[in-house]
Parts: sequence; structure tokens; C-alpha cells
Amino acid sequence: MYRFDPTALWYGGQHTRQPLFWLLLPLSWLYAALMRLRWWAYRRGWFACERLPVPVIVVGNLTVGGTGKTPMVRYLVELLRSHGWRPAIITRGYGGRASDWPQVVTPDSDPEQVGDEPVLLARRAGCVVVAGPDRVAAGRLALKLSGCDIVVSDDGLQHQRLVRDLEIALIDGVRELGNGRCLPAGPLREPAERLQHVDLVLYKGGQRHGQRLLLQCGELVNLRNPAQQRPLADCSGQRVRAVAGIGHPDLFFAQLEAAGLVVEPWPYPDHHRYSAADCASWRGLPVVMTEKDAVKCAAFADADHWVLPVTAQLDPESDARLLAQLEALRF
Repeated sequence: MYRFDPTALWYGGQHTRQPLFWLLLPLSWLYAALMRLRWWAYRRGWFACERLPVPVIVVGNLTVGGTGKTPMVRYLVELLRSHGWRPAIITRGYGGRASDWPQVVTPDSDPEQVGDEPVLLARRAGCVVVAGPDRVAAGRLALKLSGCDIVVSDDGLQHQRLVRDLEIALIDGVRELGNGRCLPAGPLREPAERLQHVDLVLYKGGQRHGQRLLLQCGELVNLRNPAQQRPLADCSGQRVRAVAGIGHPDLFFAQLEAAGLVVEPWPYPDHHRYSAADCASWRGLPVVMTEKDAVKCAAFADADHWVLPVTAQLDPESDARLLAQLEALRF
């Protein structure tokens, strides 16, 4: 029986061999046309846009799935703070079940209510984080609560109603834009020419020279006892269960394998809602998971559950370009 496989359909160059691709292609044409019309209508002023009284930076992507937005937002916030800015973060709160939005997110917020990525940002970014599908409302609340002088939007490249002063687009450096088609026949949320209108394009990983976003692994942190840490290199040769409910879990597994770990991969859908039963099924080997997964698993953690934190780093050319763009926002 034919089974829909989005990875084979969107990536790998074999999409034309799949019958479903040809069935979905007309829908992709329609989707792309609507997105172009929507973007053009916002630019022409047919749809109302709203500007906050401070600069807004959007960190987003064109493709479905993870491209390193959350680490990039943390890096950007630290960079802004080191150059005298007072940033706040707004984010959609994807997966959150709260009935009222926007929501202020704290390190102790329930990821079931506000989403996993907002809680991770609240724990790691050190600034006010507000989640909500309406980025304008979220931005206004962030301003009211923090007195910030700049707002960083985690995702929201397609949320055109919020006027932005700087757009940063992230691309998976390995898979790039896949087959180049919009949803549902391809992975793109907007046509590829949208990249011509952003201020900075960064590729996460891959072999490109320049325009690179690199993710640096930190020390493993015990999920039950965060004071207990160990270098990743100390686990070389050890067999572990690697848990990842992110957009591209294979990248996480490859990171661990590159460090010498013997990986038993346990991939889950992006934003998976973990349960005690999930955690119980991992027993028998040490478990290593991503930070995004850890915020949802802490309540069920065993003594041998570990989280691998990552930090973002830009290539020197992109870092200098970003700094120049940030300085231009002061005027």
C-alpha cells in the first residue's frame, strides 16, 4: 500500500517518482500564488500593518521544520544586550493550549499551555518572553512589561501584519529548500523568491562558506539534577538512547555520533507531547535529548536522563554584517 512519506516527497531528489507529488503539485501552485498575492497586498497597503514604537527583528524560515531559530534568537538577544540594547522576545507559542493569548512566559511556565520553545527561551534568554499567535498583541504586552527598546520575534516571517525592521531567514544547510515547491508538494511556506527580500540569510550546517549558523554543543546536563554535568566527549563509545522531537531529528543524532557516542535513535514528531509512559520506555540505557524535549520531560526524568544544550555561532562575515545592521537600527 502506498504510504505518504514527506521526507522522500520533499527532499532527496526522488519526488518526481512519487505519484502523490503530481497529485499535490496543483495545490502547491495555488498555495504559492496565494502567498505571493498576500505578500504583494501587504506591500501595497491593502492589508493593514501595525508598527511597534521600537525596532522589530524577525528570525524565521521558509521551510517546515527546524532550522535553528531558537538558538539564533538566544544568540541575537545576547548580542543585543552586549551592545546596550534592552531586548524582549515574542513568539507564537506553537502547541500551547492556553485559552487566552498573549501569555507571559516564565522559566516555570507549563509547556503544555504556552509551548515548549517559549519555555526554553524563558529559561535561557534572560529577558521577557511573551507568546501569542497575534505578534502585534504579544509585542505590545512585551513593551508594557519590560520597557524594552527592541523586540525579537522567534519565527513570524510570514506574519506580515507586524512591521519589521530587520528580517533574518534561516535555512537548513543540508536539506536547503528541498524540491523547491511550496506546501503541500514541497516544504516551503512561501515561494523561494521571498529570500530576495530579507536582510540576512543564514545556513545552519552544511558545507557553504559564509552565511553560516553553527550550533556548538555544550556539556551534558542531568535532567533530574542540573548541577550534575559531564563533557560530551567523556561519553565517547557509550551506547545511548537519543530522543528528539524536533523538525530534523537526524541532525541531532548525527551530532551525537560525531562525538563518538553509539546512538540508538528515538525520533518523535516535532513538538511531541511526552508522557510518563514515553520516558518509561527508554529505560535500560542512558538517554540524551534536546533542550526542547527536556522542558517537557523534566517531570518524568530518571537519574540517567541527560540534555545536550547548544549555542549558536555565526561565521565572522555574517557576524560583522549583522552587527552593522543592528547599529543601523539605532537611527
